[in-house]
Amino acid sequence: VSCDPTFVDPIINAKTNPPEVCKRIKELTDGKEWASPITYKAAKMADYDAVVLTGGLGAMIDMCNNYNVHKLILDALEQNKLIGALCYAVSALVFCRDPKNDYKSVIYGKTVVAHPHSWDFYGRDWDFTYDMYGTTADNKGTDVHTPGFLWPVEHLVRDAVGPNGKCIANFRANRENPEVAFDWPFVTGTSVESSIAYGEKIAEVLASRK
Repeated sequence: VSCDPTFVDPIINAKTNPPEVCKRIKELTDGKEWASPITYKAAKMADYDAVVLTGGLGAMIDMCNNYNVHKLILDALEQNKLIGALCYAVSALVFCRDPKNDYKSVIYGKTVVAHPHSWDFYGRDWDFTYDMYGTTADNKGTDVHTPGFLWPVEHLVRDAVGPNGKCIANFRANRENPEVAFDWPFVTGTSVESSIAYGEKIAEVLASRK
């Protein structure tokens, strides 16, 4: 649904995907810029300035409780590098635990933006699928069904940041008024409506460290 400019979010009853954003996503996935991907396991944090996690429905399945993603996050922390997470990918920060801090979440004590629970696909009789754009014979996606989103990330973030941290879950966020937070080393954003602001903040922080 993230590549469909006509998609209307059934919870907030609004179109969330600008045509120009959908066009750019398809240019990336269909062109040569992303033609040579590597696995999380193969990625070495020493080769990069930041680890940046995109959001979307698949983040719950592919990223959030993925050991290799967590290793990249911990390596980024160790190397004092930027870590970004958008929408439900923020769950990866919740689940990633710091062995040097009593296995608390890596976002313990931080200000973090979370996807509002009031926006979650959750309720009676939900039958939720994870359709993927650009499937191939080698990457067919999944036919899994779930009764809505797998977990309420806002609630998890509120617990994970602890008493001295802050969870921002702004259900009024939109394209004109996006919600992004920067609390080194983390940049976090609400959802697709804040994706451009999220990317701009990441670029701004990286530029400031050169």
